Amino acid sequence: MPGRPLRVAVPNKGRLREPTIALLREAGLSFEQSERVLSVRVRNADIELLFVRAEDVVDLVETGVADLGVTGLDLLEELGRGNGAEHVATLLTLGYGRCALTVAVPVDSPVREPEDFGDRMAVATSHPNLTRRYFSRLGSRVLVKRLRGSVEVAPKLGFASAVADLVSTGSTMLINGLRPVATIMKSEAVLIGANGARRPDPDEHQPEIERVVTAIEAVLAGRRKRYLLLNAPLDTTELITALIPGLEAPTVIPLADDGMVSIHSVVGRDEVWNLLPRLKEAGGQDILVLPIGQLIP
Repeated sequence: MPGRPLRVAVPNKGRLREPTIALLREAGLSFEQSERVLSVRVRNADIELLFVRAEDVVDLVETGVADLGVTGLDLLEELGRGNGAEHVATLLTLGYGRCALTVAVPVDSPVREPEDFGDRMAVATSHPNLTRRYFSRLGSRVLVKRLRGSVEVAPKLGFASAVADLVSTGSTMLINGLRPVATIMKSEAVLIGANGARRPDPDEHQPEIERVVTAIEAVLAGRRKRYLLLNAPLDTTELITALIPGLEAPTVIPLADDGMVSIHSVVGRDEVWNLLPRLKEAGGQDILVLPIGQLIP
């Protein structure tokens, strides 16, 4: 009998859902998805996508139900070594869903530093293990209270004196009258897989796993780069190629017009802002900057 398809666990809601779906599609997977569908088969590969809570992705990968998964680094660390996370490997950091698990107190609180937290001071959080470990390292015996949602309102309700919650921009905390005191950890989306020792058959799906990882790596590499094309007088070639070295060396192509060349290169996305005026000053003309779908150096 044929084996089951490669399974990839994907968050079904929240801040990681849409970026993850976009990443998989950019990697070349073709599939349909709606919020009520729990699993879908990929049309152009022997892959099944499982749409589950981000909190459940680690367990599904660790137990072998899923071969790969996308979740937040904070959720992986929240499990800790005592709950099976040692059997899960982080294969790639994905560059989206960035946030920080932040300790915050009401603006009128006397607490200014993490060391100001007294014994039995209540801290509400959806990350109790990370919060306990953080304060334990400081020597503070705080009372950690778990809340799955609406953590920011805990001080207003008298449930806790402080919170430890994920912060992206800080606007939600500000609206709720909180100010940050410390950062427990920074987080972003990660691609995870089970360590080979935990998989019933370590060789099963390994080629497919490597193909998925390579395709996603190529998308991430492409997002960090831009393809740059420009025309320039032949006598400015040396100056311009010094500005845009590319992955190895720029491609220089003679044009039909005598004395003109076309120069092609791959440059860092974050370099473009400062690079364009320098290229124009050096003699560059008809400059084009294009996104790169996938890049394998």
